[in-house]
Amino acid sequence: MATAAEQALEIFRKHLGAEEGVGEWHTVDQAQINQFADATLDHQFIHVDPEKAAQLSPYKVTIAHGFLTLSMVVHLGASIPPVDPAAYQGVVMGVNYGLDKVRFPSPVKVDSRIRARRELVAAELKAPNTIQLKQRVTVEVEGQDKPSCVAETLARLVYA
Repeated sequence: MATAAEQALEIFRKHLGAEEGVGEWHTVDQAQINQFADATLDHQFIHVDPEKAAQLSPYKVTIAHGFLTLSMVVHLGASIPPVDPAAYQGVVMGVNYGLDKVRFPSPVKVDSRIRARRELVAAELKAPNTIQLKQRVTVEVEGQDKPSCVAETLARLVYA
């Protein structure tokens, strides 16, 4: 008899290459940018000094750190419903396992709204009770043609 992970793997494989969905919008404000700067000790003026950014930055406003945008991937993805809830039956834990590729094609200007679009790229069994998913997450900025971040994320789902 197949394990819960093996059954889920068959479900995930049916959705390879398909868009999983689009998440809800989130506004990135100066307070969030400042908090990230404080947490990471990255206080470059393009992030935290609106007056200096207006004078010297090509964007004329502060911008979010690329890694702030990347760190929002989990939150932004949480509002994307699963393509098939049956694939998650029996999951006891999900773990961020890493990233294969990350790019930051355009900035997130202060007070912009961002959201995630996610596609299932790969699914593989790593242990009898563990599946690894590779998902391409594209962080869109409202009103911009280019995304702010494109990341291939790796997650492991552990089943009971």
